Amino acid sequence: MRTFKQTLITLVSSGFLVASGDVLAQETPTTAPTGVKIVEAKEVVDLQKQGAILVDTRKANEFAEATIKGAISVPYDPEKSAKDANFDPSQDKIDLAKLADKNAKIVAFCNSGTCWRSYKAAVVLAKNGYKNVYWYRNGVPDWKARKLPME
Repeated sequence: MRTFKQTLITLVSSGFLVASGDVLAQETPTTAPTGVKIVEAKEVVDLQKQGAILVDTRKANEFAEATIKGAISVPYDPEKSAKDANFDPSQDKIDLAKLADKNAKIVAFCNSGTCWRSYKAAVVLAKNGYKNVYWYRNGVPDWKARKLPME
C-alpha cells in the first residue's frame, strides 16, 4: 500500500498537482482545437506587432495584478464545464462583445497548461466564426520567465 508521501511525490513529479497543493488539475491538450493555432511566446510578440488582440482569459483580479503588456481582459468566468477537450461551452460564460471583428487576429492566454480558460475561449471563438484564433498555451508564467513586457 502506498503512503501519502509516495502518492504526493508521484503526483508532483507527474505534473498533476497545482500550486494550491490540494487540487488535482488535468493538463490542457497539447494539440490545437479545430480552427485554432497554438503559438509560442516569439509568435505572440510577432502577432502583437501585426496588431493582434491579446486576450487575457483569467479572472479580472488576476488581470489587475499583472498581465501581458497590451492585453485586454475578457474573462472566461465562471468556468463551470469539465476540464476536458469535449467540454460543454453552454455551462460557461465569456463576453465576446470586446471582440467584434471576427477577422482580427486574436491570441487567447491564461496561466499555462493546467489553466483551461484560454483553451476553452479559443474553442468558443473558433466555433463562433472567428477566423484567426491563436492559443498561447504556456501563458503568463512562460511570458514572465522570458522577461517579456508585463503591465
